[in-house]
Amino acid sequence: MGLWPCLCLDGFENDWCQRLCVWTVDLAYLLQRFSVAFSYLTVTFGANPNYSVESFYKEELPNDLVRVDMLFQRAVEAGIDIQCRSISGREISILILSGKYIAIALVDQSKLSHVLQDDVHVPEVSSNNPGYTGHYVLICGYDAGADMFEIRDPASSKKHKRISSKSLEEARKAFGTDEDLLLISLEKSKNHHQLSKQLSTDTNMDSSISSPLQ
Repeated sequence: MGLWPCLCLDGFENDWCQRLCVWTVDLAYLLQRFSVAFSYLTVTFGANPNYSVESFYKEELPNDLVRVDMLFQRAVEAGIDIQCRSISGREISILILSGKYIAIALVDQSKLSHVLQDDVHVPEVSSNNPGYTGHYVLICGYDAGADMFEIRDPASSKKHKRISSKSLEEARKAFGTDEDLLLISLEKSKNHHQLSKQLSTDTNMDSSISSPLQ
């Protein structure tokens, strides 16, 4: 599911700016608010109470369970496309290589820290706290020859970062993430029904694209 520091945007509701954290489903509503065409992929529909054992979730999860579950229940009415399924690294690489999509992925920052050590700064991540730490990265490119994804990391001072598909998959599918992915269409004319149909079409056309991911 994931938490993010609160976003305060001009003209956005005051309660967002008073909230201590923002969940992935909140980001979905934010994208919808700004008319961004996207699909939200997750393996859990709603808040997962099992994550209460993680220190990262322990403080906020009890307070947010009802609110987050309600946002999921209202998603269809709000025009938000939520697909309750896992998406593989291979599928992501195909979609990115098509040039039609970028993706916001929830990852466990502690699992990325050992491969992005040079300038990444997330206060919660340290040798004394090896547990789950939710973090978001933007996936915007893929090098099939090197089997590397290009990402934008808000915790990094570098504009361009590359990470192996194996490392990204480990961080993206860690306990605590629900494999949350916001797949954003770069084709502005797509509505959520068109995007869902196109997503299925694009991932089924992978025979023409060479990717070493399984």
